[in-house]
Amino acid sequence: MKILVNLSEDINQTLNIIKAKNNLKNISETISFLVRYYDENELKPELKPDFIKKIKEGDKIYKPGSGVKFKTVEDLDKYILK
Repeated sequence: MKILVNLSEDINQTLNIIKAKNNLKNISETISFLVRYYDENELKPELKPDFIKKIKEGDKIYKPGSGVKFKTVEDLDKYILK
């Protein structure tokens, strides 16, 4: 897909710096690189290996049955408002 985009001078300079630092051929590759980076690091954090490991191992602090039990909502309120 081809698009025409108007960029400010500072955005264009930033894209050129990213292009040079990552040995990319053109601004199109640079924009694709940035979108992929954002997708991997911001949009899908739940798929990161450390998150998956944490879920598989379980949270060591909150094991099933280790919580405090309350008979009434009022007891819960008292506990929260200590």
